[in-house]
Amino acid sequence: MTDPFRAALDRIPDGYSEGLYEGRRWRVEKTRHSGGRSLKLFARDLGGQDFVSLNLYHLAHGDLLKPCEMPEAKVRAFVLGFMPALARSRP
Repeated sequence: MTDPFRAALDRIPDGYSEGLYEGRRWRVEKTRHSGGRSLKLFARDLGGQDFVSLNLYHLAHGDLLKPCEMPEAKVRAFVLGFMPALARSRP
């Protein structure tokens, strides 16, 4: 059975992308580390001050989600609700 959170996170492109969350435009940077065993995601609302930040570690017993200074519920809601719209190289 596929984890909906992990599936949604995998749909967000690596590198820089933009998309929509709750009707607002967001920029997202997703970077993989340690040969793909971990990833960092940082997203910022382009029209405001809100942001989302997380680290995810792929461990032998499963994934470990570490939100950065915010509730896990906020991170999960963002990843599940984010709709990638445009992938491009960062200037």
